[in-house]
Amino acid sequence: MQTELADFIRGTPQGDEAEAILRKCVHCGFCTATCPTYQILGDDLDGPRGRIYLIKRALEGAPVSGKTRLHLDRCLTCRACETTCPSGVRYGRLADIGRAVVESRTKRPVLDRLKRRVLAWALPTRPVFETLLRIGRLARPLLPATLKEKIPARPSEKRWPAPRHARKMLVLAGCVQPGLAPSINAAAARVLDRLGVSLVEAPGAGCCGALRFHLNYQDEGLGDMRRLIDAWWPMVEKGEVEAIVITASGCGATVKEYGHLLAHDPAYRDKAATVSALARDLTEVIPLSFEPRTGGKALAFQSPCTLQHGQRIRGVAERILAHAGYQLTPVNDAHLCCGSAGTYSLLQPELSAELRRRKLDSLQAGAPAVIATANIGCLSHLQGGTATPVRHWIELLDEALGP
Repeated sequence: MQTELADFIRGTPQGDEAEAILRKCVHCGFCTATCPTYQILGDDLDGPRGRIYLIKRALEGAPVSGKTRLHLDRCLTCRACETTCPSGVRYGRLADIGRAVVESRTKRPVLDRLKRRVLAWALPTRPVFETLLRIGRLARPLLPATLKEKIPARPSEKRWPAPRHARKMLVLAGCVQPGLAPSINAAAARVLDRLGVSLVEAPGAGCCGALRFHLNYQDEGLGDMRRLIDAWWPMVEKGEVEAIVITASGCGATVKEYGHLLAHDPAYRDKAATVSALARDLTEVIPLSFEPRTGGKALAFQSPCTLQHGQRIRGVAERILAHAGYQLTPVNDAHLCCGSAGTYSLLQPELSAELRRRKLDSLQAGAPAVIATANIGCLSHLQGGTATPVRHWIELLDEALGP
């Protein structure tokens, strides 16, 4: 694709990166076949090819409007198009660059700006989020169904084994997961403890930065990334941990890109590259060294977009669960997004609800006793639409392995 970037971005790191990505796109349209929003809306501007055209025009200095922004807002950034693309177009990064430009050249309605600002403040700030969550749980019986489904019941606390092994790994606590499902990291710690690894958290390690960054508060998101690196760095620098384990695939996809996102920050680029090199999704540190089981319950696995498209990890959690004895049911269109996508379910509720309905139809077609996933956002979103239990896969593995 030929480009002629405008003066305001030509020669900048973002401009150079965007131009390289744009020049790879041959406008073949293969990506539209796997785009969730294109499948629902049928508008080329609500598919990757059309959005690439809109971003290209914005970077070339053409006028942009609220309509341009709307088509980019509707994008889930699920990156299924990247998996499909025969030319290797890095659409996710292009979307980040294009959204920042369009955001700076348009003005959102007041209520839209307020909603996004509140989400960017409350969700990544753990004390604020957990306080609001406690209030929400108390008021849950009085809330309308659309809000009630987003507030899960308080999970039971589970034992986290004390560090006792020479091998140690850091784990990301995150921002919303400790309040919504503290049992996930505890289960990961118990499983790894059985395998001779102690899982530890670093004090003060908060949000990975993905939430603010993808809400288009990109500088604030980068600030969150730097603070997380600072919290982890004393243990990383001393070589006390062999990996940084991330149990939420959405956070994992972001942390693995720190080295790229902070490459132009001389104070953090080397640290960021080191952190990215150490980052591991939980599926990457659980070996099949335990005795295989048989006769487990039927299970459907929902592979989050951030796992299969962002991190390009496919089939690993499924193999681990099958080894643990679970009977995996088939899932049609497993490559499609469930509609969670960070804050997408709050900002694009109608599209998100339709995507969830389609995903649950696929997941429940095989009549599973439980649905497993690898991301807290997907877990919460799916659970709001079904009576079938939705669990993180590591909790199911923990149960299968026994005491």
